Amino acid sequence: MAHSLPLLLLPGQMNDESVWCHQLDHLGEVSAPRYVSLLNQDSIATMAKLALDDAPPRFVVAGFSMGGYVAFELLRRAPERVIGVAFVSSSARPDTPERAAERQGHVKMVEAGRYEEMFEEEFLSAYKDKPALAEEIRATLRRLGPEEFMRQSNTCMTRVDSRPDLPGIACPVIAICGRQDDVLPLSRSEEIAAGIPGARLAVIEDCGHSAPTERPQATTAVLRYWLAGL
Repeated sequence: MAHSLPLLLLPGQMNDESVWCHQLDHLGEVSAPRYVSLLNQDSIATMAKLALDDAPPRFVVAGFSMGGYVAFELLRRAPERVIGVAFVSSSARPDTPERAAERQGHVKMVEAGRYEEMFEEEFLSAYKDKPALAEEIRATLRRLGPEEFMRQSNTCMTRVDSRPDLPGIACPVIAICGRQDDVLPLSRSEEIAAGIPGARLAVIEDCGHSAPTERPQATTAVLRYWLAGL
């Protein structure tokens, strides 16, 4: 495939361009990767509109976590423009009531001025043995700030159920997930792969939720191999 194959890289909740740093640097052989910011939007629908408005006529999309929710919306709005989708550590399901209640609790902590306490608990507890990665995540969370956190939390809580859409997705799809993902566990990626005709599943060993940064070389290798076949 020519290098001009457009690849939109969509971030997860409270991520910026740094989450896709390795992929932006190393997927140029098989694509033209481009990061798409989803900041300052109040719904998955507005995030998808933002991405579509600035996208080329046809493109591949890789959506990490929340970015995967946006990828589903792109498929609903403009399936004819989507060449293929990589769902990375994502899910077709809406929040469970328990997860929504957990998010609401975190929003209340932030409203009470406890943003840093919240993100240390919610985002960084899994990275105690990876101090360099934890510091990168901490810096991003401080950079994006509490208002963006509350906005994106509400966005994730109110997303629609994409499971009914799975059988009708016709483009090539790969679902990528870390074996040890305890945020959106492997079963969510298995569900995406099983529900979409012809979809593939790739499991990255010794990896939690943030596959693009926890195992960047492995994530890039999987994406490179898949993109080369489109």
